[in-house]
Amino acid sequence: MSIEKVRNYFAKYDMAHLIIEPEQSSATVELAAKALGCEPCRIAKTLSFSVAGEPILIVAAGDARIDNAKYRSHFGTKAKMLTPDEVERLIGHGIGGVCPFAINQGVTVYLDKSLQRFHTVFPACGSANSAIELTIKQLEQYSAYREWIDVCKIPDILS
Repeated sequence: MSIEKVRNYFAKYDMAHLIIEPEQSSATVELAAKALGCEPCRIAKTLSFSVAGEPILIVAAGDARIDNAKYRSHFGTKAKMLTPDEVERLIGHGIGGVCPFAINQGVTVYLDKSLQRFHTVFPACGSANSAIELTIKQLEQYSAYREWIDVCKIPDILS
């Protein structure tokens, strides 16, 4: 089970006890925010894509959306999300619990700049009812990210 892989991963850092497992689902940004009692923008959603046949993860703020022009400019290709079957097989976690921890070897993790607005964020932990609150520095450390990128747009709340 994916949550067990993530729990074992964080146990190596004496952090497994910080994993939150609400009774209700946290499989979507809205459900996670409600279950965790935080703003949806602070949910660190993990999106799965294929670039040149290789799986990648982009961790972004809950209110951010992929900006196709920025994505194409950065990766040199159109954004192609993995199918649910591909996600589990290539990433190692199922839809609703995808996270940048305890993933399959060869998966590259990117952090989107939309997260930099926050001191702490809540990424999932491998199941549809799990999360962990991490500082941005901790997210960098435990996600083994490659680099910060800017491929998302954030809604203009003044519009």
